[in-house]
Amino acid sequence: MNPQWTQRLTVALLLLATGLPGLLFAPVFGLGSLVLPLVAVLLVCFVVAEVCARVSALRPWRPVLMLVLGLLALGELEFGPGLPDAAMLRGLLDGVTRSWQLTLQSTWPARAEAELFLFVPLAVLFAAVLGVELLRLPAVALLPGLAVAGLSQAYVALSGPVATVAGLAYVVVSGALLAVTRRRGSRLILVLPAVVLAVAVSAGITAVDQGSRPSLALEHETAPVPPLRVDNPLDEVADRLTRPAEPVFGYTGTAGADRWRIAVLTEFDGVSWRANGAYLRLGATLGTATQHARITVPDGNGPWLPSQPLLATVAGADPLVDPGTGALLLPGRRGPVEYELGWREPAVAPGDLLDAGIDASAVSGGVGQVPPGVSELARTATGGLRPSFRAALVLERYLAEHYRQATGPVLPTGSGWAQLNRFLFTARAGTSEQFATAYAALARLIGIPARVAVGFRAPPGGPGPVTVHNGDSFAWPEVAVAGVGWVPLDPAGGASHGAAAAAGALAQATDQARDDLPPPQRLRDPEVPPDEGGTTGSSGSDEAWIGPLLAWLGLGVVSVLVFAVVAIPGWRAVRTARRRRRTGSAAVVAAWLEARDVLRAHDVIVSRGATARELARRLPSTVDKSVAEGLEWLARQVDIALWSPVGADDRTAAQAWSAVRAIRKGLTVVSFRARIRAVFDLGSLRGPGIVAE
Repeated sequence: MNPQWTQRLTVALLLLATGLPGLLFAPVFGLGSLVLPLVAVLLVCFVVAEVCARVSALRPWRPVLMLVLGLLALGELEFGPGLPDAAMLRGLLDGVTRSWQLTLQSTWPARAEAELFLFVPLAVLFAAVLGVELLRLPAVALLPGLAVAGLSQAYVALSGPVATVAGLAYVVVSGALLAVTRRRGSRLILVLPAVVLAVAVSAGITAVDQGSRPSLALEHETAPVPPLRVDNPLDEVADRLTRPAEPVFGYTGTAGADRWRIAVLTEFDGVSWRANGAYLRLGATLGTATQHARITVPDGNGPWLPSQPLLATVAGADPLVDPGTGALLLPGRRGPVEYELGWREPAVAPGDLLDAGIDASAVSGGVGQVPPGVSELARTATGGLRPSFRAALVLERYLAEHYRQATGPVLPTGSGWAQLNRFLFTARAGTSEQFATAYAALARLIGIPARVAVGFRAPPGGPGPVTVHNGDSFAWPEVAVAGVGWVPLDPAGGASHGAAAAAGALAQATDQARDDLPPPQRLRDPEVPPDEGGTTGSSGSDEAWIGPLLAWLGLGVVSVLVFAVVAIPGWRAVRTARRRRRTGSAAVVAAWLEARDVLRAHDVIVSRGATARELARRLPSTVDKSVAEGLEWLARQVDIALWSPVGADDRTAAQAWSAVRAIRKGLTVVSFRARIRAVFDLGSLRGPGIVAE
């Protein structure tokens, strides 16, 4: 190939190997937002390298030109065309110093904004500049691109078929680069088949193991935004109820919501309830939305924005979000805000909810120092039922029947044990604040994961404009149900049981479960599902080991294949190379040992004390006569090496190994099957002194 074209191909392959790791950030930003800036950076680097190759005076300035023009291309692409200005320079600087951190503070996939993803093309640009300058050592030139790949895996570690395809693509490109530059990296190219085989093995294991893995949402290590100082909305419930006619927000949209949340509280130390959710910057989406509403919040209502639990999208505002609860927060909000909210409803079979178990893996927090008598009240309220959704409904019914809503101009406030103790044993009346927090505390005492949500009930009305007032403010508990998630309950009746025209599928299923709940005298624990332990779960456990067993069997088969394909011929090649490095008489003896091993691999019986001449006379008639001739010639060189007073020199050693080549060539006339068997013969791995009789 023309040297100029070879140089161009080398640079192109290196840039491609450097750019591929940048695409590994696709789970974080989406592929569409990365392709154009990465292509622009790599194209600039290629053009600069080509110009510098033609103009020798520019070669010392090549890294500077690549860096400056690459930064200019990114600036023009992301900050608009025009001459570089302060805004462009500030944006590029933020791409180096802040964008990587803002990405960690966002949900993924992150928004396709330059202030977030700019560090990816910048990292590829720096790696490309460094790689081109190191191209005299191709293997070393690949290291900056590998550093970008390592950075991508620090954000999100790929696994399964995607990781296999990405690894195979990188191996092909980097292997092609080493092949093109083989004169300077000929030894490294020998590792390429092993790497390709390793990728193939990983693909096989993935195919066996992937089907047994559950489908999980994308998770990543986050860097929460700095702590926020905001008022606890639970403390505002009683105050809002004293001003019931004051509007809070309005909305229009489809049906599917009987309440609007603004905060979820999980931590309880016996004095106050707090949210422990890690708020993040809202990315492009949290899922697929099936319900939509347009919400308008006037000025003066604090930083909280009405939301839904299974939040998917927010358009028109840039709030912070707690992905685990769907709560939205807009710190420093000034003036009204209007935004489009999208969410999804869980798929719930109404008849299955009543007998559902609790989600034991859900983390709900503590209860602080419990006053005397409260634990006994929790057991009495649930009739001694074991933790289940049925027990959760029984506790809800107990509070609704034995306690009442407080009325009057002065309403009780507070949700610590001091206030809850008075509510449970003395006053027996309170707002939804006391109902919800008392429920959550009692539920936790009997082993039901529970938390407290604060928000507003949905007033009666259709999809047209609806106004929510302070009088709709209330708090409610939520319990974690296996296979469903967090299910809202309503011990205070704040959501008008079954009356909300906009009630979604989960609210309707909960209403039906309430209606199907047996009276106290007929309460029984639901049957334990087969997968929840006990002897009934034995069949499930019997099947659980099949998947891992198949995976290990597949791994064993693949390991045997790897040993057969790589280890046996590889070990023989290494042994032959070591023998060929010998000199003088030792080289001739090594050639004789090599010939014996070759014959044994082709099923020729080699006796312990047989000489080369004896072996030539005893060869089977099926063996080509050129093998016998090679053995006779080898015997002459052995005689010189062992018995001649002069001894063997390099010429004698070369003739001995020439005889070995003649023996090999003579053995190639056998069938293809016999040749393959000889290549992978396990007996050839034994020491040369141990031969078959």
